[in-house]
Amino acid sequence: MSSELQADLAHPAHTSIEIPIAWGEMDALGHVNNVVFFRYLETARIDFLRKAGCHALRDQLGVGFILQWVETRFRQPLVFPDTIRVDTKLVSIEPDRFTLAHGVVSGKTGAVAAVGRGTIVTYDYRSEQKVPMPAAIRAALEGVSR
Repeated sequence: MSSELQADLAHPAHTSIEIPIAWGEMDALGHVNNVVFFRYLETARIDFLRKAGCHALRDQLGVGFILQWVETRFRQPLVFPDTIRVDTKLVSIEPDRFTLAHGVVSGKTGAVAAVGRGTIVTYDYRSEQKVPMPAAIRAALEGVSR
């Protein structure tokens, strides 16, 4: 595991969301398919942005978000039935982007099943280009991470 992902596990989450595993998320090998983990991270990312109030700011400011990069390190398989918890925290903010770290924890075993990171860019969908992060969005992101 990369040292960055290992360090992410050592700090408390800023937000958490529980997600029940669906039977249809398992693959022929009898565990949750790896691509589903990216959906779990997406759900947690949207939950983080919603809790920060960024959806309202997006509508107000006309600046949204676009995922630039994501990585996941799989540590243990997940199987149905289970309810996972995805812990999310803000790990960095730059002038036009921010990075979130995630830990996917099995409710059944308490073990960390995966860790991940994603970088999100502030984006103006009308002009179809990345833009500097508005101060109100930066303040909202920092507010949820306190």
